[in-house]
Amino acid sequence: MQNKSIPTKNKKNQVSPHKIDILILNKNRKDTELLGDLACTSGSIHTAQGIVKAISLLESMDFNIIIADQALAHYSLLKGLFRATTSVLITGETESQLEELTKEWPPNRYTDYVISPIHKKDYSDFFRALNTAIEHSILKIEVKALRDCAEINQIEMTEAFAKIKEIKSFVNESIVSELEKRIVIEAKYNWFKKEKKKFDEIIKKFYIANDITNVLDVADDIKELVKAQSISIYLLDVNETLGEYLKPLVWDSHILTHPETSQHTVLIDAQDFAAHTALKRKEINTIELDFDKKFSQRYKEQLKTPLKSILSLPIMHDTQVIGVLEVYNKSGKGNANARVFTAEDEDILRKISEHISIAITKLKLIQFDALTGLLRPEPFFEKVIQKLQSKSNRQQEDASFALVMGDVDWFKNYNDRNGHEAGNTLLRDLATVLKSSIREEDLLCRYGGEEFLFFLTNISSREEALTFTERIRENVEAHYFDFQEFQPRKNLTMSFGITNFTKDRFESLETTSRDDIKIIATESDMAMAEAKGKKTLDQGEGQEQIQAAHIDKNRICIFYKKRMDEKDGLDVIMPYKEVYQQEKRRFKRHHTSTIMIYQKDGPPNVTKTLNLSLGGVKIGTVKELSKFQTFDLILLLGNKACQCRGHVVYSEKEKGSLPLYHSGLKFGDLSLTDRQILDTYFASIENRKPELPH
Repeated sequence: MQNKSIPTKNKKNQVSPHKIDILILNKNRKDTELLGDLACTSGSIHTAQGIVKAISLLESMDFNIIIADQALAHYSLLKGLFRATTSVLITGETESQLEELTKEWPPNRYTDYVISPIHKKDYSDFFRALNTAIEHSILKIEVKALRDCAEINQIEMTEAFAKIKEIKSFVNESIVSELEKRIVIEAKYNWFKKEKKKFDEIIKKFYIANDITNVLDVADDIKELVKAQSISIYLLDVNETLGEYLKPLVWDSHILTHPETSQHTVLIDAQDFAAHTALKRKEINTIELDFDKKFSQRYKEQLKTPLKSILSLPIMHDTQVIGVLEVYNKSGKGNANARVFTAEDEDILRKISEHISIAITKLKLIQFDALTGLLRPEPFFEKVIQKLQSKSNRQQEDASFALVMGDVDWFKNYNDRNGHEAGNTLLRDLATVLKSSIREEDLLCRYGGEEFLFFLTNISSREEALTFTERIRENVEAHYFDFQEFQPRKNLTMSFGITNFTKDRFESLETTSRDDIKIIATESDMAMAEAKGKKTLDQGEGQEQIQAAHIDKNRICIFYKKRMDEKDGLDVIMPYKEVYQQEKRRFKRHHTSTIMIYQKDGPPNVTKTLNLSLGGVKIGTVKELSKFQTFDLILLLGNKACQCRGHVVYSEKEKGSLPLYHSGLKFGDLSLTDRQILDTYFASIENRKPELPH
C-alpha cells in the first residue's frame, strides 16, 4: 500500500518503540488506502470494511488505535469490542458532525476526530491527531503495567518484611542492616512511581479539559510536583496599542479575572524574565537575581513572597511561541543548592509545557477569547476577509455587508458596584445572548473589554442593517442579567454603531488587508460613540464640536455619507474623518488650471485641475468617482507631462453650474523625476527657482 505522492513521517518522529497495531474501519477503498499509507510508519496496519470483519480481527488481537469512518464510528456499534487502552480516531467531511459523534463516547475513552485526509492537501492535522492518539494509548498501557507492578511489589514487600522479622532472630546485625538499606531503596523506587502517577494525573487533566478553567486548575498540581512556592502561566497576545505582549492567565498561583490581567501584562521586548523567555525561546533557571536586568519591578513588587529562584520556559506550538510557564522559589532543605530548580524539574516542566500547548490548541485559545468563548479581534478580521473573498469568488456583484460595534452601557458602574467577578459573569452571559441573536453566516468577536464587533452578511441597505441590529439591541434589553436593577436605567442595555458597505469599498478584494477592515470598524466605533452620547464632530458649518443634550444610550447610530440637510430620519453620524482627509494636505496647494487625463479600464477621460500640490489634485468631473478607486493619471504641465497613479479620497456633489462633482485624488507611485517636473511647474507659477533634490 505504498504511494510516493503521499508524505510520510520521518522515523525519528515515530511515537514509541512499542509495537503499535492500527485498525482502519472504512467502507471506501480509496480512503482506506490513503489512511494506510499515512499511518504505516506508525505501526502495523489492518483493515476492515464492516463491523463483522472488524469483530473477527478483534477476536484474534488487540489494537492500539481504531481509525473509523464517521458512518461506522457510533459508540452503539463498537461498544465493548476492544480494550480500555484503545484510542479512537474518527474521520469524516463535516467538523460539526464529527464533534457530535465524539460526544457519544464515554469520557474515559480517548476519542478525537480529524477531517478526512482525502479532502485536504495538508496531512499535518491527521499526523498530529494520530500521534496524540498513539501517545494516549501507550500512556494507558504503561499506567496499567505500573499498577500491576505496584500490586506485585506490595505483596513482595509484605513477604520481605515477614522474612526479615524471622531472620532477625538468628542472624547478626550487619545482615539486618544490609536488608534495611535495600528496603530504603525499594521505598525510593515506590516514591518515584508515586511522583510519576502525579505527573500522569496532570496530563490526564489536560486531555479531559473542556474549558480554560480546567487547564488552569492544574497550576497547583504543577507547583507541587516540582516543589515550587508559586507559579505563573502566560499567553502571548497582540494588539495595535501594545504590539506583542504576554497576558497572564495565572499570576503568582492566582487565576486572574479580566480586569486583573491588565495589571500584570508585560511587553514582549521588555527587560523581564518572562518576556526574555518568549522572545529568545530559551529557558531561564537562576538564583542570581540581584544584578540581573531581567529581574523587573513587577517581580519585586507584585509577588506575595520575595523572589529567590525562578525557572521560566516557553510554551511552544510547533515552532511558534504561544506562552510562558514560570515557577518561583524552589522549596529545599539543607544547603543553598537545595533552593535551585534541578535539571529534573526542567525536564518535567518541559514535558508539561508541551501538553499545555496541546490543551490550549485544542480549546482554540489562540483564536477565541478565554472569558466569553467568542472570536478574538485578529482571527475575526481574517475570517471577515475570507468571507468577502468568498463572495467575490461567487461573483455576487450586489453583495452588501455591515460592521456593527456594540458597547455595554454604564459597564463601569456595574463593575464598581458588583465587583469584577460579577462583571466577568455578565460578559459571559451577554456573549451567549449576542451569539443567539445573529445568523449562522454572521461573525461576532469580543473587541475589547465590554465592546463587541459583529460582521453581518447579505445586508441590502442601511435600513436592513438597522433592523438586524435593533433585534440584537432588543434581545439584550429583554434579557435579565444579575444586578441589572442597580444600573442607572434599572436595566442592562447596549448601544450600537453601524457601517454599511459593499465590495466596491475596496480596490481589490484579493489584496484586502486587516487594516482595511479596521478602518471600517473605526467608522462603526465612531457611530457607536454617537449612540452613547459622546462628543463627535459635525460636518455642518464650521465643523464645531457638539454635545448631546441628554444621554439616553441604548441607541443605534449609522455612519454614512449624506450631508446634514439630506438626513432621512435615521440616527446618523457624519463622516468627519473624510473632512480631515479632504481639507488637510501636507503640501502647499496651487490653484492652477491645467489639463489632466485619467483612465481606469475603459476609455480615457479629460478634465481640468482646480488645485494641485505635490501630494494630490482636486478636479471637476461630470460623474461621481467611487471612493478608494485608483486611476492612471497624465498631467500636462507646460511643455512636460507627469505620469502617476491617483487614489480617490472623496467625490462630492456641487451646487450650481458644471462640473457637477468635485473630487480629490491622492498621488501614488510618484517618482523623483515626476516630483521635479511638478516642482519646476510650481516654481514657474510663483516666479521662483525650483528646489534641488536632496
